[in-house]
Amino acid sequence: MQVDERQKELIKWLGSVFGSQDFSCEPASSDASFRRYFRVVYEGKSFVVMDAPPAKEDCVPFLNIATLLCSSGVQAPTIYHHSLSQGFMVLSDFGAISYMDALSNDTVNDLYADASSVLHLLHEIPTNTENLPVYSETMLFQEMTLFREWFIEGLLKINLSDQEVMALGQAQVALTASALEQPQVFVHRDYHSRNLMVTEQNNPGVIDFQDAVIGPLTYDLVSLYRDCYIAWPDEQVYHWLDTFLSTRSDVGIKDGFTTEQFYQWFDLMGVQRHMKAIGIFSRLLLRDGKAGYLADIPRTLNYIKQVSKKHSALNILQELIVKYELEARMADVLQARSS
Repeated sequence: MQVDERQKELIKWLGSVFGSQDFSCEPASSDASFRRYFRVVYEGKSFVVMDAPPAKEDCVPFLNIATLLCSSGVQAPTIYHHSLSQGFMVLSDFGAISYMDALSNDTVNDLYADASSVLHLLHEIPTNTENLPVYSETMLFQEMTLFREWFIEGLLKINLSDQEVMALGQAQVALTASALEQPQVFVHRDYHSRNLMVTEQNNPGVIDFQDAVIGPLTYDLVSLYRDCYIAWPDEQVYHWLDTFLSTRSDVGIKDGFTTEQFYQWFDLMGVQRHMKAIGIFSRLLLRDGKAGYLADIPRTLNYIKQVSKKHSALNILQELIVKYELEARMADVLQARSS
């Protein structure tokens, strides 16, 4: 295994916190940020160690939110040791089986029921919780702009007209307004199959929560049920949404919105999130040289296409997808990279 300078620094630090050099340290995973993870075995016990370079990543939100989640009954990693100045943390190990690995037609209902139960716990967290930023109008709007800047213009090299840019901006305004009119709750922001770990007790183990905010009720539901990495039939998705609403009612929450309004919020929230995701997936390639997420763009783009057909405020998205043959062009990009 090739060891870089950061890993040498990490191994030295681990030796100091364990009081011994008698441990193994192997790569576990990396993500779309600058963080990476190692699996460390010491005295027969397995840990996950986070390496988050301080110049690129701030560990304080992770530390604060992990504490908040654990105190709220959510199974977030226990932090055994940390050095904020060096960007290292020793965490409990939830194992190597994510929801992405375990999901199938036979398992999905049980796994999603567990994940939905955790969402109800998250939504009980007070919205005035200290250190949690608000998912602001500016943030919601700017995230969607990544779709045009990094996907349409950057990856596919399409120059939109001024009129098209304006119309796309108007759609973003409508999507932002829909997000802001929803009940505002704790939002994980990446509550999907790669960040939920299958555990024998208190399933799931929840990770990658450091970007949490106070935001729209449907955001994490979209992340879960309209996952960028795995697709489910519409009738199944809306059945899960009905169950989610029923559970809220059963525990005495009196929502002031109709089921139809909730469905619309969910649909539009999905478009906002998927525009952001496609922009980020494109940026990961063009700016950071990470191509691993490109294959997920067609699925995510299809979500946008299907929902845009149903909502007049989003007609411009459907028009751009058809006019510029975005799906075919994306297929060409993937074909070119595979050849």
